Amino acid sequence: MRFSPGLWIARRFSFARKRFRVINIISVISLAGIILGVSTLLVVMSVLNGFQQMAWNLFVTVESPVQILPLEGEDMAVPDSLLLQLSRVAGVTSAEPFSEGEAILSGPAGPGELVMVKGITRSAHERLMRQTERSDPYFDDESLSLGEMLAYRTRLSQGQKVRIFSPELIPLGLRTLSSPYLLPALTFEVVPVASVFTFQRIFNDHYVLTSMDVARRILLQKENRYSGIDVRGGDDRSKHAELVRNVRSWLVTNGLAETCAVRPLEEKYRDIFGVMEVEKWVSFSVLMLVILVAALSLTGSLTMTAIDKRQELFYLRCLGLEKPQFLMIFITEGAMIGLAGTLTGVLIAWLVCFVQGAWGLVELPSKSAFIIDAYPVSMQVSDFMIVSFVTMGVSVLVSLYPAFKAAGIAGSKALADKAN
Repeated sequence: MRFSPGLWIARRFSFARKRFRVINIISVISLAGIILGVSTLLVVMSVLNGFQQMAWNLFVTVESPVQILPLEGEDMAVPDSLLLQLSRVAGVTSAEPFSEGEAILSGPAGPGELVMVKGITRSAHERLMRQTERSDPYFDDESLSLGEMLAYRTRLSQGQKVRIFSPELIPLGLRTLSSPYLLPALTFEVVPVASVFTFQRIFNDHYVLTSMDVARRILLQKENRYSGIDVRGGDDRSKHAELVRNVRSWLVTNGLAETCAVRPLEEKYRDIFGVMEVEKWVSFSVLMLVILVAALSLTGSLTMTAIDKRQELFYLRCLGLEKPQFLMIFITEGAMIGLAGTLTGVLIAWLVCFVQGAWGLVELPSKSAFIIDAYPVSMQVSDFMIVSFVTMGVSVLVSLYPAFKAAGIAGSKALADKAN
């Protein structure tokens, strides 16, 4: 077996004392910069993941992670057999129909408001109560529940009755002016307010929750017709992408892909989750500059090491080492420093995030403005892998110039003449 001295020589060049002390100082600065950059980047990304997870948890209180919607029209038939088949799909814990659409709400005192009405099944209502730790129902079969900000604007409170109807009735009302025989068809639902809820801001601002029967009457839906199907999986967001793939595959297998579409939660609230994702990767790009600067200082350190070890390089050439081996020595040296910095930074980031997640030591500056007291964290394996691979890749790339420089020094004729 042929002996490959690259790793051993690279280790000696990395940790042995240099003739110029400044080389060791620059190497330490490079290593410290990589550690600081990797740990800071991973902590920031984990905190942004934590805020995304918090927003996700707030949205799935009312919404489902995945919805199945009709491709044509505003409603669809949902037989029990379809729900039973869907509930057997891998990762699906529940599949329930819902009715959702815009309506106009008018109270006795406040102005009219364009609201979003969502009718949910009894089982979905019970799950909502469990998630929000509420003992009393939000509504019954003939009442509704309003968001807090919506109730404030319309001056409504528990026990008051509201008039709520579909916007489709407005043109019908105008037609009754010339066609009085249409008046019997012009009916408006009058429903009492059973409660006022406080969830996520979007829901608090313009959502109305009610039973399925009331929602269908408001939205003018026929019997056994629904707006779509709420599909829920586990609470683990990391398995959400797999759930979406499984549901889409099920639609294709059952020949429903031409009539139904799958809408993930991130697609419905694209603006909110899209901005959060952009923030995360902008932070990644900015903080990668810290790692890049540290890696560029590694270039200087390795180049100075090649100059400092020029005699040793010449002796190695005399022992039979060739240009590819000289390249490998300095590329390995750069990779070793990058690996040491990356592993240390990953360990520090993991410890910081673990402590913050367990005890919440770093609190938010204004706890009254948030529903949580401390910065949330959510560590994702993919983020740690991406940062590690990118850092290692940068460390190897910045080692190429010093490696070619060392190979040139080792093969220098002037150095050979001087040795002779």
